Amino acid sequence: MKCSVITGSGSYLPAVLKPNSDFLHQQFFAEDHSPVKNNGQVVIDKFQAITGIRERRYAADSDNTSDLAIIAGEKAINDSGIDRESLDLLIVAHNFGDVSANLTQADTVPALASRVKAGLGIKNPACIAFDTLFGCPGWLMAIMQVEAFFKAGMAGKALVIGAETLSRVYDPFDRDSMIFSDGAGAVIMEAKEGNAAGIVACHAVSHCGEELHYLAMSPSNNPDEAQEVKHLKMKGRKVYEYALKHVPGAMKTCMDKSGIPVSEVKKIFIHQANEKMDDAILAAFYKLYGLEAPENIMPMCIQKLGNSSVATIPTLYDLVKKNHYPQHKLEAGDVILFASVGAGMNINAVCYRCA
Repeated sequence: MKCSVITGSGSYLPAVLKPNSDFLHQQFFAEDHSPVKNNGQVVIDKFQAITGIRERRYAADSDNTSDLAIIAGEKAINDSGIDRESLDLLIVAHNFGDVSANLTQADTVPALASRVKAGLGIKNPACIAFDTLFGCPGWLMAIMQVEAFFKAGMAGKALVIGAETLSRVYDPFDRDSMIFSDGAGAVIMEAKEGNAAGIVACHAVSHCGEELHYLAMSPSNNPDEAQEVKHLKMKGRKVYEYALKHVPGAMKTCMDKSGIPVSEVKKIFIHQANEKMDDAILAAFYKLYGLEAPENIMPMCIQKLGNSSVATIPTLYDLVKKNHYPQHKLEAGDVILFASVGAGMNINAVCYRCA
């Protein structure tokens, strides 16, 4: 039986460093368009206490989402050592396409995957390039798509990238906008015959009722801004409550499908959305087993990189693999659990055994 194995990874951290202090003199407005009366330091302190974010990265004006994706993809290819012309699939997860600096119009034609394929110089027409839009869990959903292609015998090698430039679509007058950042992460996956490593189980759910607009596009909170222009908006409390209610259960369902005891999980990679929320999800997940969360089981990069949507998990995975976090090591045979939540509202989880 063939297993879906990660054989290489890469990531790109954009060049522009944006610390919280850069928002000190920003005038924020509430959802009802009223000015936020707290001074900038109070707003920043509350924000950092909840999210854990101290700084984030933004793409340079000359770079776009597809540019970030190309760099991360190139690194993953080089790390794996494969011939890029042997790729059967090239999937780019994103949500807004290419959005040029100082503009808000999304450019998705041609698909970002097509642009990345061209940028990587891949000539093989049998390498199928397409995009995945699934909110923040998009990269993990693309991983699940690759698993399905591999099991169906329709592909054997894939490049899976998550890339986003959220700095181009947020509302600068909304306090929640400080969460968002830019970045890209990528992995090479290969179908390996009789390999003990690889994807063990997957699970995903979509709640599209009242949860539909917890993350959506809406006009600026600033009444003086053009109201026909829409920005990424988030109902922070609603997202937090939704995630805490549903993500732990989805993670447990994935583990139950795998047949692997939770005690064997070495690391858990959760979408870097909010430090407080991720800690609560982890605690709730282990509570479902009547356990307390083990120490040092959940790597985090949100403090310095912010929330780059689809890019957070592959970026964090690559940083751990490249030993950027000495306290987090991955060895062959280790069981890890990926999990994400985001717009839709969508949730997914993947249990994986390291090669």
